[in-house]
Amino acid sequence: MSRKPDTELRRGWTTGACATAAVQAALGGLWEGRVPASVQITLPRGETPVFEIAQSKMGDGWACAAVIKDAGDDPDVTHHALIEARVSMSNGGVVFKGGTGIGEVTRPGLPIAVGEPAINPVPRDMMQAVVQDTAARLGEKPDVEITLSVPNGAELALKTWNPRLGIVGGLSILGTTGIVRPFSCAAWIASIHRGIDVAFAEGLPHVAGCTGATSEQVVQRMFDLPDHAMLDMGDFAGGLLKYLAKHPLPRVTIGGGIGKMTKLAQGARDLHSGRSQVDLKALADVLGRADVADMNTALQAYEAVGAPMAEWVAQNALVTIRSMLPQSVLADVVVIDRKGEVLARA
Repeated sequence: MSRKPDTELRRGWTTGACATAAVQAALGGLWEGRVPASVQITLPRGETPVFEIAQSKMGDGWACAAVIKDAGDDPDVTHHALIEARVSMSNGGVVFKGGTGIGEVTRPGLPIAVGEPAINPVPRDMMQAVVQDTAARLGEKPDVEITLSVPNGAELALKTWNPRLGIVGGLSILGTTGIVRPFSCAAWIASIHRGIDVAFAEGLPHVAGCTGATSEQVVQRMFDLPDHAMLDMGDFAGGLLKYLAKHPLPRVTIGGGIGKMTKLAQGARDLHSGRSQVDLKALADVLGRADVADMNTALQAYEAVGAPMAEWVAQNALVTIRSMLPQSVLADVVVIDRKGEVLARA
C-alpha cells in the first residue's frame, strides 16, 4: 500500500500556471520577435516562480511556446506533460481556444459554459492578466487569441474524472493557486464537488459514491446508473456528503467494502487507512462477540461473525450518512466483499 512519505515533498505547478508561463513567453515572440528562454509569472497568492521554455515557434502574426509541467512529488497524471500556448492577434479582447488535447465542456454545472474549452476561470484570469500587463508594457493592444494544447491530452484525460464530468476530448487547464501540493486531498474533493454540480445541473434523480472500483461497478449495475451519476468518492465520504448537504439531490447511494464501511458505521468520515481505523473493541461490544476485540481487521471480524456484522455495518453506516444530509435526500447503503458480492443493504 502506498502512503505519504515522511520526508518533505517537493511541490509542483498546475496546468494553469504552466499555460500562463507559456502564454507570457509566446507574447514575447508575437510582440518582440523573440521567445525568451525562461519567464517569471505571478501566481494568485503572490509567488513568482520561473519557468523554462521547452519549445518555441514563430510565424507571420503568431508565436507558440511550451512548458513541460513539473508536478513535484505529486502522483499527477499530467506530470511531464507538454503545455503549449499559441498566440495571435484577435478582433477584440482575449479569446480562448482549445487545441489538441484540451477538453470541451458538454454538460452544464461546471464553472465553464457548455461548448467552451475546459480552461478554468482562475487560469483564464492569470492569462488575461499576463496579456494586459505585457500589452501595457510594450504599447500593444491586448487583443489576443490564445490556443492551448497538450499533445497527449486526450490519452491522459482518460485517467481523470473528465469523461464523467462531460469534458470530452482532452484535459482541463486547472488550478486555483498555481501550486500542486503533493498528496493533497483538495484536488480529489474538488472533483467530487464538480461531479455533484454536473448531476445537480442535469437534474439527476440518483447519484452514488463508492470507496473503490469493485463497489462502484456493483452499485452502478444494481441501479442502472449512468457514468456521470457515479461520484468518485474514494475515501472522502465526508467531503461528498457535506457538499451534497448544501446541494441536495433526490437520492444518494454509498457503497463500499466491509472494512471502510465499518469505519463509516463507527462515525468516521475520512476512510483512509492513515486517517481512521476500525475500533475493534467497540465493534466487539456492539456485536456481543468478545473475540472480535483481539482480531486484526474488520474483514477478519466479518469472516467470524458473518451476516449479523454486515447488517450492523450497513444500518449504522446509514445512520452516519443520514446525520449529514437533509431529510429531503433519500440515502441507502450497499456493503460488498472483495469479490463484489453484496453482503448487506440498508
